[in-house]
Amino acid sequence: MKTNKLLVIIALGLAAVACSSNARTADAQSAADADVAKKVEAKDLLPSKALTDTVSYLLGINFGSFVKQYDFGEINFTQLVKGMKEFLQAEGNQNDPAFVEQFRINPDLMTEIFNEYLGNRAKYKELVNTEKEEAFFKENIKKEGMLETVTGLQYRIADPGNDKKPALSDTVWVHYKGSLLDGTVFDECPADQDPINFPLNRVIRGWSEGMQLVGEGGKIELYIPSSLGYGAQGAGMIEPFSTLVFEVELVKVAKAAVAEE
Repeated sequence: MKTNKLLVIIALGLAAVACSSNARTADAQSAADADVAKKVEAKDLLPSKALTDTVSYLLGINFGSFVKQYDFGEINFTQLVKGMKEFLQAEGNQNDPAFVEQFRINPDLMTEIFNEYLGNRAKYKELVNTEKEEAFFKENIKKEGMLETVTGLQYRIADPGNDKKPALSDTVWVHYKGSLLDGTVFDECPADQDPINFPLNRVIRGWSEGMQLVGEGGKIELYIPSSLGYGAQGAGMIEPFSTLVFEVELVKVAKAAVAEE
């Protein structure tokens, strides 16, 4: 009898669960039917003013990124907005030869004009930075303790360190600060942080050459001409043909075999 009573209780419990489950299913179905019944109107899909402002701002950032990436320099924003508006208001098929007649300047000439403009900017920077570099090194070599290698690298040893100097294939641990001639710091690993390490043959030529001139534990100043740095390409905030100045502390040297282990 106890067994039968238990079976009855279990059966009632399962029935209750089933009813509850069915009720939830029915509620979900009712909600789905209500959603289907609710008709989406076109006006409901229009963006709010806040969203329109956000998208507009991000379009500006996107275009700004393009201008900065290709180094267009100063832009006449009045003409920029004028060109955008005129293109958006233009009528007809863009593939129609007559389409371009709506603009003050033929957009088909864009690549040619851009290339000439950017080419002249690059040449201008080359001449200006080369003149600055030549004038700088001419005066810098006159400073007390300043030395120069046959490649044009100038350096001054603040602390010679020990006799353990790195070879080109070795790995070095360093603290350093890299700056431009105007004092702008573009990269650094300060003394209050763990030193950074890298194989000496995987950095710019000025570093590879200069760090072999100081011993472990020593400090050196490197004045690197663009020919031993990033040259005509530049890198990030480093313009093409830029002179680089480094203050370096050589914390540790690991010979190639040891570094690999």
